[in-house]
Amino acid sequence: DWLFTTPLLLLDIGLLAGASQRDIGALVGIDAFMIVTGLVATLTKVVVARYAFWTISTISMVFLLYYLVAVFGEAVSDADEDTRSTFNAPRNIILVTWAIYPVAWLVGTEGLALTGLYGETLLFMVLDLVAKIGFG
Repeated sequence: DWLFTTPLLLLDIGLLAGASQRDIGALVGIDAFMIVTGLVATLTKVVVARYAFWTISTISMVFLLYYLVAVFGEAVSDADEDTRSTFNAPRNIILVTWAIYPVAWLVGTEGLALTGLYGETLLFMVLDLVAKIGFG
């Protein structure tokens, strides 16, 4: 579902910021790449490949978050105070919650297995609720 929901979140915040279609498309493309490489990391059985794809996905996420702050932040900078404030709240929710996802993967059963399946599932459920419903 992340290939459907997260691009919609980014589209929404991009439109709010007044970002160009090119910038929104670039961010959605980075997002899709991040999700697909994260999925490969989860499904791959070879440990080295698993962590390699996790690293690629996490680096993609860092670029995505930077792009969200720098490019979309610049796009919204000329907007009125209400628009900037409305933009900053969901952007900050994305920045904080999305940064936790790779950590959750790493401590979960696909990564270092520092938590069991129930703890990992609970963590991802809470992250999804905060990231998506909190954004809305």
